[in-house]
Amino acid sequence: MSGSETISPTAHYTGYVWARNGMSHRELETIEGRILFESLRPAMTINGLLGRGTLEGYLLARHRAIDELLQRAIDEHGVTQVIEVAAGLSPRGWRFIRRYGEQLTYVEADLPGMAARKRRALERIGSDPARHLVRELDVLQEEGLRTLASKLDPSHGLAIITEGLLPYLPTDQVHAMWRRFAATLSGFDGGLYVSDIHVGAEEGATERAFRALLSAFVRGRVHVHFESANDAVAALKDAAFAEADVRPAESAARDRASRIAHILEAWNR
Repeated sequence: MSGSETISPTAHYTGYVWARNGMSHRELETIEGRILFESLRPAMTINGLLGRGTLEGYLLARHRAIDELLQRAIDEHGVTQVIEVAAGLSPRGWRFIRRYGEQLTYVEADLPGMAARKRRALERIGSDPARHLVRELDVLQEEGLRTLASKLDPSHGLAIITEGLLPYLPTDQVHAMWRRFAATLSGFDGGLYVSDIHVGAEEGATERAFRALLSAFVRGRVHVHFESANDAVAALKDAAFAEADVRPAESAARDRASRIAHILEAWNR
């Protein structure tokens, strides 16, 4: 995790996957992402034919599932503010601001280099700077998120989103981060945390092979923090979330890769 202007290969690749599936804006798509996608296409095609799943299918399944839970929180549970942590090239903020307009405040938070690049992209897109904000944040710092959230309205609901972040972090850092998230959300009139997560017990030989491929792609270990959904729920409650659930990302599943995409939803309300 670095504050430089360099974007990780994963961010380039995911940005291109969202764009090629009609979920993003061209300003959030990079040439590097297209090159990466095309270079991996033969391997992904073979993986798909062998029933092992593809990175594209996995990324789409988790992205759409998180979208679904966030949309429900806004429509049904009074969430009017969102902080997407380590947002990278995610198009979610752009799409949700277009949909909800003045009803929503969306904050994208990332390390300085990525935050600067995202801010410039959103300026070119013309996204509403009063409702769609970009802020610098190192999520591993103790007070960073609390300081960021203090600028928002505690009388309204807040959602915190992380996508693709947890596998990079050791388990102790995940526990510490969840405690900070729960403490921050407890100060709002309804607080939701949504993220993708890997669950070890759900993995067979095919899923383990896919995770090995994912590890090679991100050039590092992909951490599996919990053996079961129940273990993850227990950890979320231990972090002081009042309610928690972990389940497969069932929405818009396209191939076998979606089977190892699990989504967690934790509330303080």
